[in-house]
Amino acid sequence: MKTLEARVAEGVAERKLLADVVENTTAIIFVADCEYRWLAMNKAAAKAFEQVYGVRPVIGTSMLDVLDHLPEHREHVRRTWSRALAGDEFTLLDEFGDEEFSKRWFELNFNVLRDAAGRQIGAYQIAYDVSERLTEQRRLVDAEEQLRQAQKVEALGQLTGGVAHDFNNLLTPIIGSLDMLVRRQIGSDRERKLIAGALQSAERARILVQRLLAFARRQPLQPTAINVETLVTGMGELIRSTTGPQVQVVIDAPQELPAARADHNQVEMALLNLSVNARDAMPTGGTLRISATSREIPAGKRSDLKPGRYVTISVADTGEGMSEVTMERAIEPFFSTKGLGQGTGLGLSMVHGLAQQLGGGIRIFSRLGVGTNVELWLPEAEDVPIPLPKSVDATAASLSHHGTVLLVDDEDIVRISAAHMLDEIGFDVVEASSGDAALVALDRMSELRLLVTDHLMPGMDGVELVRRVKLDRPTLPCLIISGYADVDGIAPDLPRLAKPFKAEELREALAAAGFGVSSSST
Repeated sequence: MKTLEARVAEGVAERKLLADVVENTTAIIFVADCEYRWLAMNKAAAKAFEQVYGVRPVIGTSMLDVLDHLPEHREHVRRTWSRALAGDEFTLLDEFGDEEFSKRWFELNFNVLRDAAGRQIGAYQIAYDVSERLTEQRRLVDAEEQLRQAQKVEALGQLTGGVAHDFNNLLTPIIGSLDMLVRRQIGSDRERKLIAGALQSAERARILVQRLLAFARRQPLQPTAINVETLVTGMGELIRSTTGPQVQVVIDAPQELPAARADHNQVEMALLNLSVNARDAMPTGGTLRISATSREIPAGKRSDLKPGRYVTISVADTGEGMSEVTMERAIEPFFSTKGLGQGTGLGLSMVHGLAQQLGGGIRIFSRLGVGTNVELWLPEAEDVPIPLPKSVDATAASLSHHGTVLLVDDEDIVRISAAHMLDEIGFDVVEASSGDAALVALDRMSELRLLVTDHLMPGMDGVELVRRVKLDRPTLPCLIISGYADVDGIAPDLPRLAKPFKAEELREALAAAGFGVSSSST
């Protein structure tokens, strides 16, 4: 049989083992009496307390007294422990700590401490630092939300891409015909007003499709190196006329800015959208500041943007500002704080989609009563900007003959409309309803000055047609017109024109393609 001394030694060893476990566990253990004085604590508890409050706790002292210099935190600790000291046993998830030191999240389990007679003499707390766990959970929630948003964008993109193709094909003859009637000033004053109103509505429909495509990141883009300083300063007068005299417009874009890789026309539209939003946020007037700077995202820095150099266009207003709730939904499609009929809710979502499609992004800063600043981040270009072709004066020249053009489109109504525009410009138009029919027609045409073809057609598409034509006629100017959003199959250097379009836009596209044409006075 074991002697008394052996049994006592075993008991002491067991207690020491338990004490060692308690002392060295990562669990945070505090024991306090009913006067908030610490009766016991382990190393993890002392370390955690000092980490969040900057004070080392000592057994026998009051947890409240050591926090006298931090009254808000003192009250927080007192309120938490008072429940346990009042006899309540509970589990709590709460944040503790001062910003000067460290704020941490803890899962706390409080239990009543009793003496041998069962009377409460205090309480003890077993807690765990769960800050990292909660951070990971938030990251998971954010990732799931981003996935849901990406799925929404993808679904909207697929829907919009298909709808846009048909919708743009329908709009092409509508806008083309109305534009011709406006230019020719046909009808009485009342009829001309009705025609102008119809054209304006058709233009709004075109812009709506473009915004949907931009949000869904399916907008056909032609990214090139663009001169941001020239773009921003060149938009100054248009923005001033749009915002009105009650808004002071300040432009700040240094000439030494590097070029950005972007689509010139789409960035102009984005800048105009942001300026209109800023104007609407200042109903009684204010200051709209548009500036451009060069920024860099260093490697290793946590950011929603890839490391690299960017050109940032900032549109800042002194308007009403946005609440946190509004900011969280600012880039959602169709979300608007404007009244019914005063906005589509696609402005910011269009800018966001455009920026992401170009490899950049947007950042929004806002405070209620102070104003809003939206930054458009565009990747810096590696090459130098190519000067934009000068606009053609619509009354500068009369109709002249430019030779024969082969026009290819499987949609009869689109082909008829485009043929009329080309005829007005001064071409003899030969029409074909498919790529195969175009190749047959080409065999009979020795003198051909231009090929204009639709992109997506049954059988041979426009890109394949152009490649086959270029084999025999490598210097022939070619232009692809497309009503579809997905233009990944079109080479970046191949001139293109998005449907719907007006006669003047067709002329500009032909000029950009290297085929000089003069405007008609008709």
